[in-house]
Amino acid sequence: MDVQLLLACWAMMTFMVLVPGPDWAYIIAAGTSDRTIVPALGGILLGYLVAVAAVAVGVGATLAALPWALVILTLAAAGYLSYLGVRILLHPPAAATAGEPGPQRASRAWRRLAQGVGVSGLNPKGLLVLVVLLPQFTDAAGDWPIPVQLAVLGLIFVGSCALVYSVVGVGAKAVIRARPSAMRVVSRVSGAAMVLLAVVLVAEQLMHLTR
Repeated sequence: MDVQLLLACWAMMTFMVLVPGPDWAYIIAAGTSDRTIVPALGGILLGYLVAVAAVAVGVGATLAALPWALVILTLAAAGYLSYLGVRILLHPPAAATAGEPGPQRASRAWRRLAQGVGVSGLNPKGLLVLVVLLPQFTDAAGDWPIPVQLAVLGLIFVGSCALVYSVVGVGAKAVIRARPSAMRVVSRVSGAAMVLLAVVLVAEQLMHLTR
């Protein structure tokens, strides 16, 4: 593939990832309450890897041809974000401690991993990036088959997610370490952000349907 095309794709993908969304709210929530952001980050990246694989094998084209499918996914994402956000608002998480029992730490890690997969797997912004934007950077006359090109471009997107969300999660954790009293405030803000994002997603779909 053309190097300039790859760089252009990387710049566009990084810009899209820098726009705050469900992933941001979730990784901040994990950063403020977990000993490590690795499970949450791993879940987000795993969800996107599954999406990239689906786009590469042609599922993305099928999804793009079925507008109602994206509506369903968007509503599912809104419902899931609302659930996570309300849960955080009602029960702000406490910071994990080094003395936390091993089974409890493992349970928390697996839960974070699964939640991360759900957040990214249902993230309409991520799906739009993979389904709509990625094909624009492919080259039908290139040496690589289109599915391979889509897979490579998708991995660039996942790499951008890994870089940006690592910084966001570690940054949130640094804030809490510097000011432990901010724990509850930051947790509630991230929870409220999830609920607000869910409302925005539903509102966008309602506006689209009424046009």
